[in-house]
Amino acid sequence: MLTPSPFDPGDTAPRLLVSVRDADEALMAARAGTDLVDAKDPARGALGSLAPALVRAIVARVGHRAVTSAVAGEPADDDALTACIAAMASTGVDYVKVAVRTDMSDIALARGAAAAPGRLIAVLFAEHGLAPNLVPRLALAGFVGAMVDTSGKIGRRLTDLLDPSALTAFTASCRAHGLVSGLAGSLALGDVPVLARCGAHYLGFRGGLCRESDRTSGLDPDRVAAAVQTLRALTRRDAA
Repeated sequence: MLTPSPFDPGDTAPRLLVSVRDADEALMAARAGTDLVDAKDPARGALGSLAPALVRAIVARVGHRAVTSAVAGEPADDDALTACIAAMASTGVDYVKVAVRTDMSDIALARGAAAAPGRLIAVLFAEHGLAPNLVPRLALAGFVGAMVDTSGKIGRRLTDLLDPSALTAFTASCRAHGLVSGLAGSLALGDVPVLARCGAHYLGFRGGLCRESDRTSGLDPDRVAAAVQTLRALTRRDAA
């Protein structure tokens, strides 16, 4: 049985996603109160996938402490899309994330969603812009969510590439089509006040919570704890 989803259509405050590279980081993040523990290999770029065996170990270590997701990568073509999704879905992770391009066919998107039914989240890169017709296509294909991230981890943050109005329009479109939405891309805790107003279901972090803000270094437990408290404070404020 899947861990209950942290995403409620009526949520106004975002939840916290933390990307982890191994089972030890995953357990630390889950114990700290992270809502969504996300498996990826930060040494392999924005959407570097881990080996399925390692993702299985992460899922087992997290247990029911948090919802889990895993990156399936950046498929080069339509055939590769379904194959990489199926491989990651087989690990038992709650959600699978995969890079999606606007030139992928509707048939390919539907096949991809069918490889992880009710569990697939599309990742769109801010550097490529946000095609207005892609969100409804994803919903029609059977995706459960969509998020915006940055493809180049070279210092440019999400807010350097897209302004809050564009991000708000994206999350509003996701909600209108019944999709979970997320925002990520070299985020720091200082970005939370602005991005929290954009309407995303979750905000994703890696580098900003690592030692010396280096995404290839290990997670800093103190920074993870601070992120948990920051996002929980938003939830408490909105519930008041």
